[in-house]
Amino acid sequence: MSLQPSPIGAIKHQDVPTKTTNAGGTAFAYRELGPKAGVPVIFLTHLTAVLDNWDPRVVDGIAAKRHVVTFDNRGVGASPGKVPDTIEAMARDAIAFIRALGFNQVDLLGLSLGGFIAQKIVQLDPQLVRKIILAGTGPAGGSGIDKITQVTIFDMVRAALTFKDPKNYLFFTQTQNGKKAAGAFLQRLKERTANRDKAISLGAFYQQLKAVHAFGLERPTDLSRVLQPVLVVNGDQDRMVPTSNSIDMARRFPNAELVLYEDGGHTAIFQYHEAFVKKALDFLDA
Repeated sequence: MSLQPSPIGAIKHQDVPTKTTNAGGTAFAYRELGPKAGVPVIFLTHLTAVLDNWDPRVVDGIAAKRHVVTFDNRGVGASPGKVPDTIEAMARDAIAFIRALGFNQVDLLGLSLGGFIAQKIVQLDPQLVRKIILAGTGPAGGSGIDKITQVTIFDMVRAALTFKDPKNYLFFTQTQNGKKAAGAFLQRLKERTANRDKAISLGAFYQQLKAVHAFGLERPTDLSRVLQPVLVVNGDQDRMVPTSNSIDMARRFPNAELVLYEDGGHTAIFQYHEAFVKKALDFLDA
């Protein structure tokens, strides 16, 4: 299936309005852009992230050919309510949101925590999902996932002591290439200047950490039952969700492809956004 790209000058994620839709008693905040035809791509974001934490180059790049939807799950950013303390409950919320928008089939792009949620979505509602991109993430019970809280807190303290954004340490390698990519990424996050999303609350952050920790302690899931095509993407130096998890998942899914970016950290899809967008569109279009 081939779609026509959006025309030059099409609306970008930095300008698109934030909307809400009600599902299960929650008014989910979301943004959408890109051509309306074809299967939409639902973006599921990382720990602590709100709508403004997606790299605009990734959102706009994929939206050049696909209908993209980014959203705040329950209790995050502009979506009211209490954040669930399990990944399964987050996935059920995401399914309710997707269904509320009237979609009967979607592609999923899950980054980190969003990748945990994406895996639960396809297990809970396999008919809803056509293809899956899993970035910087791992399977239930995966190596080091139950240590994410310690890694996150350590790097938050390190960032405070060095007067830097924690994303410098959590998301990118500390090589010259990684530091340069981190700086460029943090600047891109500032491109949206009007109607920005609310930052995540400490209470919501705590609930997310509880859910992630529990996911890391779960018994491994039988990924051989996931028959959809899966693109597994990561950097080869992911500290938050160790890269070994990406290699493990790609082996366990029956229809998976693995891409590892050299000298890439947890958000290698932001660090190597041009290469990732091309690969993602090729995968979704195949």
